[in-house]
Amino acid sequence: MSGDGPGRQDPARGDRRAADRRSRRSGTEPVTARSALGLRLLLSAVFLPVFVALTVLFALWAADAGPGESPDRGMLVAFTVVCALVALLAAVDLLVVLRRRGRARHGA
Repeated sequence: MSGDGPGRQDPARGDRRAADRRSRRSGTEPVTARSALGLRLLLSAVFLPVFVALTVLFALWAADAGPGESPDRGMLVAFTVVCALVALLAAVDLLVVLRRRGRARHGA
């Protein structure tokens, strides 16, 4: 077996088909269109600590809530879960943006 079949890929060359799909224009976007990675980086960096703090605040409030109080413990737990999910989303987006910016800087 020579290893030159259509299913094989030379690791030194990279996958040119995938690169062609990424660089080929697919619609009516301007030729000079740019990604908003800087804005995504700023928003993720600002809102990640905000939603982590809100998660902790709501969790502590829920732990201290007694029966019959308003808002009740169930509502505070729901707020805690929502804030934790938004914080997780911001953290994942922050990692994705940093990875993409790193690739763009290194020309990969």
